[in-house]
Amino acid sequence: MAEEQTFHPCIHAAKHPDKPAIIMAATGEKLTFGELETRSNQGAQFFRSIGLKKGDTIAFFMTNSIQYLELAWAAQRSGLYFTCISSRLTAPEIDYIVQDSGARVLFSCPDLAEAAKEVKAITRMERYFSVCGELDGYEAYESLRDGMPSTPIADESAGADMLYSSGTTGRPKGIRPPLDPDKPIGADSVLRMILSAAGGITEDSIYLSPAPLYHAAPLRWTMTAMSIGATAIIMDKFDPETFLQLVEKYQVTHTQLVPTMFVKMLKLPEATRKTYDLSSLKFAVHAAAPCPVPVKEQMIEWWGTVIHEYYAGSEGNGLTWISSPDWMTHKGSVGKPLHGVPHICDEEGNELGPNEEGMIYFSDTTPPTYHNDPEKSKKACHPFKEGWSSLGDIGKLDEDGFLYLTDRKAFMIISGGVNIYPQEAENVLITHPKVADVAVIGVPNDEFGEEVKAVVQPMPGITASDELGDELIRYCQSQLSKIKCPKSVDFDPELPRHPTGKLYKRLVRDRYWGKSDSRII
Repeated sequence: MAEEQTFHPCIHAAKHPDKPAIIMAATGEKLTFGELETRSNQGAQFFRSIGLKKGDTIAFFMTNSIQYLELAWAAQRSGLYFTCISSRLTAPEIDYIVQDSGARVLFSCPDLAEAAKEVKAITRMERYFSVCGELDGYEAYESLRDGMPSTPIADESAGADMLYSSGTTGRPKGIRPPLDPDKPIGADSVLRMILSAAGGITEDSIYLSPAPLYHAAPLRWTMTAMSIGATAIIMDKFDPETFLQLVEKYQVTHTQLVPTMFVKMLKLPEATRKTYDLSSLKFAVHAAAPCPVPVKEQMIEWWGTVIHEYYAGSEGNGLTWISSPDWMTHKGSVGKPLHGVPHICDEEGNELGPNEEGMIYFSDTTPPTYHNDPEKSKKACHPFKEGWSSLGDIGKLDEDGFLYLTDRKAFMIISGGVNIYPQEAENVLITHPKVADVAVIGVPNDEFGEEVKAVVQPMPGITASDELGDELIRYCQSQLSKIKCPKSVDFDPELPRHPTGKLYKRLVRDRYWGKSDSRII
């Protein structure tokens, strides 16, 4: 094996083949590193046997399972792109992604049988395979895999995920990183260096993943942890008390979460939270959405300084990082850069000074390229600074160079010519004990163009009422200026939030603007 292939499950299969690589939290089902090596090699052999070559794309429409990661590692060592599709999407949405990505084959599972049947009826793939059981019209992958050699393919090279933006502001776009056909499967990565340096993860670590593997962060952090030799505990779906139980049961050392998970855990009864021994935790990182300051303060008080935060996107064009001690002296910040150099610019692209809000750009990195969408790729780039690119977020840098997020530009409310960033009101309202979730949006107003509205998901057992709406408005006004606070409150039994923590705010907003022509989220 080439000397540079240092970080890959195959290394750990040779060192300790009987060590668990993956454990499914709900069932206790295990796959050892030795078994993963066998299965991923057989998968790679199978891909070649059906004509898949380096640079081709396959797609996964699956729920969390051992087979999900097995297939991902088989594609990774075959030089393939693997496109992971949200299990919440409809058949037309899935059809758009598989056609746009150019995927040649699709893998699905019985958990998604109804949608998988619809997908097969409307898509045009070369072949369809089922894992974890039978699906009508799908070939059984495991039986085909088991007939393949367990030795590595002759032309191994590193593949990569090709993921689609979560579509919170419109139709998702694919992010297709360039592949080097000569890149070894165990080559180092920025994320591996971060996990090792900032997270202290080693082959003795236990990594808990509580989110769907089709999303960028859970998939990449889990695979990176496994490449270092850590055992990955995979939850089917997040449940706050179950998460705490698993930390105690498996003596979890590392995990990756999102702020909504913090909120759900903090809203457990105090006696429940104190039941579980979390002393094994050495590193808990969060991202995906801004974390309200009071929420993070409570989490650090509860878990200690093991909590870290980063800001980045699937596009990989920049990354900032902050530890708990730094956050306590720069509350609300998402940190300093580890990858790329952040800049804040006004609408014309002029760079702004400290504490001035504007569009966040990163320089000294590769700008994102959105598959089949040159216009979006162009819009992500600075109007006149070559190599500067943005994810469309608004923020500021302080005098010490710490970055703060305000909101996404697409969510900004303009009321009477005043720019209002709804994240501020959301961060206040989510801390109210009667609020389970909240979206603050702009709705039509004849005089001012837009006005601020909160759409609230009440806590279980709390009745929606005008009185509660008035209480929440007063609560918000006690902490923010009135112009930033909702003028009205509506209630929703369940807001459309992605399991990874992102809110599909566009869907909420469209209800009030009369838009219902698309189901793409």
